[in-house]
Amino acid sequence: MSLALAATVGVLFAFGTFLLLRDDLVKVVWGLAILSQAANVYLISMGGITEPTGDTVPVLAEYYAPFPETADPVVQALVLTAIVISFGMTAFALALSYRAYQENETIDVTEWPQ
Repeated sequence: MSLALAATVGVLFAFGTFLLLRDDLVKVVWGLAILSQAANVYLISMGGITEPTGDTVPVLAEYYAPFPETADPVVQALVLTAIVISFGMTAFALALSYRAYQENETIDVTEWPQ
């Protein structure tokens, strides 16, 4: 499973960087969004995801005596917060790019007046 997560993180970072280097402003915004999601997948993968076995239980397992291994909920809470913040950032950046389109009548950043 760690190889699949590493490949997913690598592909997301590569595609986000590819979009970030485009001339189209909307593609740049989507590149930033994909890079933030790649960082979230990276943080979740470093948070201790293991293969499910018969002796693992959720965090709310109050009635199990030996308390088997559980996932760290702090990492999940931080990533959930980062997802909400990146959604707001993407919406704000898309609104700014629409305003830039209204001002310059193009979304190609190489054609903007200096």
